[in-house]
Amino acid sequence: MSISELAWFKSSYSGSQGDDCVEVAVTEGAVHVRDSKDKEGPHLTVDRDTWTHFVRFAARG
Repeated sequence: MSISELAWFKSSYSGSQGDDCVEVAVTEGAVHVRDSKDKEGPHLTVDRDTWTHFVRFAARG
């Protein structure tokens, strides 16, 4: 599956303005992250465990 075919979504916490957001796409073995303003630009791919650790860390503030 190519990056453009992934099911990208924004967080429900994203503002209605649509700026300064990241989009995420989840696949069986990885989580993909990209800048919502640059859909054809670079993206980050991490395994699901790494993503889980990151989200838990970020949630702690």
